[in-house]
Amino acid sequence: MTDYLRLGIATLLVLAPGRLVAHALGQRSSSATLAWGTAAIFVAWTVVFVVHGTIWLAVGVLAAIGVVAAVAGARGPRAFGRRPAAHGLVLLGGIVLGILLWHVAGVVGGDGLFHLARVRKLVDLGDLHLRTVDEFKDGGLHPGYAFPLWHGFDALVAKISGLDPYVVIDHEAALLAPLACLVAFEAGLAVFGTAGAGLATLAGSLGLYLFAQGHGGSFATLPLPATAAKQLFVPAGVALFFGYAETRRRATLAALAVTFGALALVHATYAMFALLPLAAYAIVRLREWRTSAAALAAAIVPTGLVLLWIKPLVDETLTHNPTGSNLAAQLQHYALDLQVWSVHRFRVQPALIGRSGAVAVAALALVPLAAFAARRRWSAYVLAGAVSLLALELVPTLYVHFSKLFSLSQSRRAAGFIPFAFAFAGGLSLLARTWLVVPGALAAGIVLQHEWPGDFVYGLRHGGPPAVTWWAFGGGAAALVAMPFFRKRVVREWPGRAALAAALFVVPVAVHGFRDWTPFYPVDEFALPPAVAAAVKKLPPRAVVIASPRASYRIAADAPVYVVDAPPVHVANTRANRPYVRVQDVTRWLRTNDPAIPRKYGATWAYRGGRLYRLNR
Repeated sequence: MTDYLRLGIATLLVLAPGRLVAHALGQRSSSATLAWGTAAIFVAWTVVFVVHGTIWLAVGVLAAIGVVAAVAGARGPRAFGRRPAAHGLVLLGGIVLGILLWHVAGVVGGDGLFHLARVRKLVDLGDLHLRTVDEFKDGGLHPGYAFPLWHGFDALVAKISGLDPYVVIDHEAALLAPLACLVAFEAGLAVFGTAGAGLATLAGSLGLYLFAQGHGGSFATLPLPATAAKQLFVPAGVALFFGYAETRRRATLAALAVTFGALALVHATYAMFALLPLAAYAIVRLREWRTSAAALAAAIVPTGLVLLWIKPLVDETLTHNPTGSNLAAQLQHYALDLQVWSVHRFRVQPALIGRSGAVAVAALALVPLAAFAARRRWSAYVLAGAVSLLALELVPTLYVHFSKLFSLSQSRRAAGFIPFAFAFAGGLSLLARTWLVVPGALAAGIVLQHEWPGDFVYGLRHGGPPAVTWWAFGGGAAALVAMPFFRKRVVREWPGRAALAAALFVVPVAVHGFRDWTPFYPVDEFALPPAVAAAVKKLPPRAVVIASPRASYRIAADAPVYVVDAPPVHVANTRANRPYVRVQDVTRWLRTNDPAIPRKYGATWAYRGGRLYRLNR
């Protein structure tokens, strides 16, 4: 309980400057708070990296931003608009879900150790610069995390709370869950314009990303950049995009630009994937081109600047625009997720699109219904977003070029940016003309959860029904063509009933999820012997350790040190890093004890045979 309170206070303090800036600009939303809070964190860490300071300098800069914003807010405009009454309900529900997430934390594993190592260096080391957080002293920047923005957030929470970075990576999800719920609700509110539809959107999001998988779903990893990007920044960006479309306020436009700049720094490919349905929406709603053009420019410009900055790093990765042999190897690696006819013709498995479970299947089935609400913005967003992304994933010619641009590892993930939750909420709003939809939604949830509970293991095994994917693609395309014929019709929506129906549909998904409400990583597979773990924590900062890949991966997470190698799957495959060459060299060292190998990488400490010892140079 003490750690929960300490993390909660620290999280509020780190985001407080953003809340004060939003208030000074007359903004109430949690999306705006996230945007400006992240901007303040970016400024703080930029100062640190420029002057090679410490995390305490970042804390000081954040405090200064908060003071200036507080003074400006006292003299600035009053907050624009009112929060809907449902805001408090969503916040309370998010807090309850966060407490439940606390109990499925388990141990830090998988990618979590990679990110923990970077957060630990930010907290413990001085003379900080961008290269400080790398795993290899003689390696290069990771193109996906060249600027450690979200790592910087985690590090600030750790420093202010006084807790070890391990606790933050393990438990911070409990404190971020309310924020994730709020931005999902605000996205639905902005797209549909009603609190009921916002609640339906939130219910769909929780069914997709929290309950379906069990073990806390992706919400359990909110402290990690990829999850934060998708569950926090993407819905915040959608909320601000459509918020600007409604209000035309410059402050909202600025917050939108900041959100996409932050999203690009946290996870660049996700920023591009989030832009695709918004751009498709702008094309369909061409009559609003001035508003859409301003919003798209605000999102595209900062994203483009980040992409230009990291382009040299991306060009160094061997998975970007791969050669024939590399492409063949990748196609073999992802064979379960793809339909492959040749190295020049392949696409994702249609079953991959609906693999997220009952809500995803229902959302795909409901996509074409959006044509009946052709006068509404949400209709254009659902249809244009779904059809454009499905075309990129399912049409082999498009997918081949799409994969060359983003890599197979990333291009497969674009399907996750189909506006599932909005199609789900919008379809139910149209169907809820009768109260029979409410019990019908519960029955449909039970059936779909039984038939397609979701496929969350690495590599597709079952997935969703391919026929529903093709229905969404073909029916959605036909609906886009037919939209002009429906624009003259006014169709009534029932957002209140939709919210109730969505909640009941998700109940069977939640019941299933709570049956598996256990830690995803219950056992620490990378654990070192207790005596070695204690010795690792006493290593000199910035020491270089040579050990097996598995041991190195854990050593870098436990102490602010560098390693010679790590499991290649957890390392950026760049020419500077050469992860496979490193593993081969260390394997040879473990077999021969050749002193030239640790000398080659500047290693000062070694771990082998259960013993950690200093090397003679």
